[in-house]
Amino acid sequence: MDGVPDGRPAQPVQEGQGARSSRFAAAARVVERAIETRAFPAAVVEVGDATQPSWRQAFGRLRYEADAPRTAADTVFDLASLTKVLATVPIVMQQVERGAIGLDDPVRDYIPAWKGAERAVVTVRDLLAHCSGLAAYAPLYEFCRSRAEFEEAIGGGPLAYPPRAKSVYSDLGFILLGFLIEGERSLADRFDAVRAQMGIVEELQFHPPRLWRPRTAPTEFDRWRGRLLVGEVHDENAWALGGAAGHAGLFGTAAAVGQHARHLLQVLDGRAGAFTRSTVETFVAPNGNVPGTSRALGWDTMLPTSSCGRRMSTGAFGHTGFTGTSLWIDPGRGAYVVLLTNRVHPSRENDAIRQVRPALHDAVMEAWPDRG
Repeated sequence: MDGVPDGRPAQPVQEGQGARSSRFAAAARVVERAIETRAFPAAVVEVGDATQPSWRQAFGRLRYEADAPRTAADTVFDLASLTKVLATVPIVMQQVERGAIGLDDPVRDYIPAWKGAERAVVTVRDLLAHCSGLAAYAPLYEFCRSRAEFEEAIGGGPLAYPPRAKSVYSDLGFILLGFLIEGERSLADRFDAVRAQMGIVEELQFHPPRLWRPRTAPTEFDRWRGRLLVGEVHDENAWALGGAAGHAGLFGTAAAVGQHARHLLQVLDGRAGAFTRSTVETFVAPNGNVPGTSRALGWDTMLPTSSCGRRMSTGAFGHTGFTGTSLWIDPGRGAYVVLLTNRVHPSRENDAIRQVRPALHDAVMEAWPDRG
């Protein structure tokens, strides 16, 4: 939907030095202050509506050294857990629409290693909504090296809590979802097909090519792997699975993430797309199986205490990524906000982005016109 007739990406919208005098000057200043206080060295922000980006700006340098390359509008970032909603969820949506998967199908129908009486009631919907009983995380990379070993480790142990008793954000559940949707094709191949149907012509893919490396923001110096990670997935479990997994592994630019957001907004506005409007609405609505949760199917939804700040509509939905990424979409106001950073450089111990995200979103929405 967003490409020009010859298939090349649309020209980037970059306010650059003029951003201070634009309506997004306050938002730009939030990011500039974050770089000054070393919340992250590099950032790209894109803001837009269903039809086009309104503001895209790059900030900082790829590393903290004074001679490091400057961040550019086409800088590539490790998107971390944005993989869940940009890759895994769209594939699931299409398979649900085609009848290949049912949201209320038992997980054991697809994952043979999913065993035990307490697990029998757990459905695909529960994995998507993070209420399956699985723990948030486990360092499976320390002893698992294959899909079969990951399946056994996740599917065979005791659950952390009774299914649907609460919602606990879980990488483990999305690792299983990645296995569940692969079938005879790899996760990366399935995502490439969905991306093409969504009209995403910018850079967004698993296994980024070496050609991207000079403009890729580095993440952490990984002592386990013994090197600075550039263009190599930061998440260790995703790395052990070959770099592409249901919970992490996707790399891309702010423009590409923005194209994904515009596609969803267009579908929600009633235009034809890669999914039906009713499917999108189902996946972005809060999960009714767990009272009080903000979790939808894959996505999170708006709470005043969340990373989206206090000024988005109650129907807003979004997600964050551990490396310092986020996407929030507000259908009520017809807007989306992409923030890509490498806040884990040089160390994941820096969590100052927690204050930056809501401040940025509030500043953007203060400047965003109300929908007439």
